[in-house]
This record gives sequence, structure tokens and C-alpha cells, in this order.
Amino acid sequence: MIELADISKSYRTGSVSVEAIKHIHLTIAKGEIFGIIGHSGAGKSTLLRTVNLLERPTTGTVKVGGVELTKLSSSQLQKERRRIGMIFQHFNLLAMATVRDNIAFPLRLAKLSKAAIRARVDELLQLVGLEQHADKYPAQLSGGQKQRVGIARALASNPDVLLCDEATSALDPQTTNAILALLLDINKKLGITILLITHEMHVIRSICDRVAVIDSGDVVEMGDVVDVFLKPQHPTTKEFVSQMADSFDPRELIAASKGRLVKINYVGDITYEPLLFNAVKATSVQFTILQGTVSRMKNTPYGQLVIEFIGDGQEVVQVIGALRDKGLEVGELA
Repeated sequence: MIELADISKSYRTGSVSVEAIKHIHLTIAKGEIFGIIGHSGAGKSTLLRTVNLLERPTTGTVKVGGVELTKLSSSQLQKERRRIGMIFQHFNLLAMATVRDNIAFPLRLAKLSKAAIRARVDELLQLVGLEQHADKYPAQLSGGQKQRVGIARALASNPDVLLCDEATSALDPQTTNAILALLLDINKKLGITILLITHEMHVIRSICDRVAVIDSGDVVEMGDVVDVFLKPQHPTTKEFVSQMADSFDPRELIAASKGRLVKINYVGDITYEPLLFNAVKATSVQFTILQGTVSRMKNTPYGQLVIEFIGDGQEVVQVIGALRDKGLEVGELA
């Protein structure tokens, strides 16, 4: 659905050329929710805006739905942009227009009939849960309600792609979760491809299928969210993962350990099986759970445990082997 090939973007500051993004390749499948995470200034907003050519890349090509946008004339590009909706961090609503009129704005630009506009707006009001607020103005709405208007407006032209530019960073945690749930519901109902940028790992973990980590204009790590979250490789990725409430920092545990210390990752339905109990029950090995969590990434359950095994060395090896035979990832810490 989205293909970015060798995308770079440079800016000139006086006599100096600065590369905001550097030779990036991304392919995003139809119906996928893909996240790009990075710190402020990493280049993620620039990268997102190359998809609809709000930022025209210095090098590289952009294809959306098989159409190479970078080759189009201005009029052709304007037409193709109707297939790409966009929502913003600070909503960008028309202050003097009602909710209904804000949603209708792109439909009026497309010169639809009044009847068609009203029918489409009513449909979108129901989709985003704002039927009771159609005649209010933005100043009368909460932040979450404003973002719902922004989402409805972005969907007005039945786009194939929805770009989300830090769509939840101006919202409180409870409202953020509600907006993420709405985006996930829209993705399921409409099959729309969603590309979002954020600096919050919680957003990525909640709704994304895959993620790219961007640092200083480079994509430094990319893959399925579960793999990137549970096995981060790059220092920037590790930093984002460490910000999660259930992340692990086992250094103090290692210092205090008296036995064999291991970290176990579970992914999928196996998370809920009593594998640890079954592995030790035929041995004299004792275990203590020093840290642990069971949670979900989008639709995938996962678990992480830090376990201390105490007992005969050979039996501990046997227990670890039994866990690995069941498909668990077991890493020894001490």
C-alpha cells in the first residue's frame, strides 16, 4: 500500500545542508497499522509528511496504492491526496465552524451534493461517537472530542490511508487510550492502512502491527512490535522500551542473586500455560519469581519473568532445557 524507496530529505541552513532523513526504505501492507517512534528532532514528522508529499523528498520515490506520487503533476497529486487522510497533534479544526461543518469541509471542496454531504457526515458522526455534538463548536469540546472530529474529517473522503501525526500526544492517558481504541476499531471496520508517528512506546504497543525506530534521520530498527519490544537491539529502542512500566532492569537482582537467574519471554497463548510449574515439578529445584508481567501487544498476549532457580546444577539445566523445548525464550542473567 505504501512504498518508500531511498527517501532522503535535506534542508539548507545558510551554506550548510542538513539531512533530516537519510535513505529510508519502508513498505507498509494494506490494512496494516505501522508505527514510527523516535525522539523529537529524529525525523519522524518529516518522514510521515513525505507520504502525501507535504514534504517533497530530496531523493527517492513515494508510492501509495501503486501510484508513484513523486511523478505526478500538481493537479494529479491533489486528486491522489484525497486517498490519504491525515490527523494532527493539535487537531487543526476550524474554530468558527461546527463539528458537522468541520467534517463536511473536505466534502464541500470536492463539490459533493448537500444530500451526499449530510449523509456522509451523519455516518462519520456515528462512527466516532459524536452524534450528540454535531452542532457544537470546537471551543465547547474536550481534547478527545476534538481529535474525534479530526479523525472523522480525515475519513470524509473514504481514504485508503490514514496518517497520524502525534495524534495522542496532546491528550491525557485515559483519553489517549480511548482514541487508540477508536483507531483500532476504524482499522478493523474499514480496512484502512494507518501510519502513525509517536514518541510513546505505549501507543506502539497498544495498536501497531510493526514498528520502525528512527534516530537522527536513520531507521535503526524495524520489525514486528512483539519482537522489537521483547528483544530490542539498538540503544534508542532499548531506551524507549525501558520507559514502559513493565520493563526490566535486572542489574540489582543480579547483584543480590544466590542462584541461577534467568529471564523468560512468553508470546502467544502459551503465556497462560503452567509451563514453569510443569518444568520443575519432577525435580528438587526451587524457584522465585523476582519480576514478572503478563500483558498484551495489540492482540498478542505476552509475558516476561525474571526467575531465580536454586538447586542442583544439573537439575536447573534440565529445567531450563524443558522450558526451551516448549518454545520459550530463556536468557541467563547470572
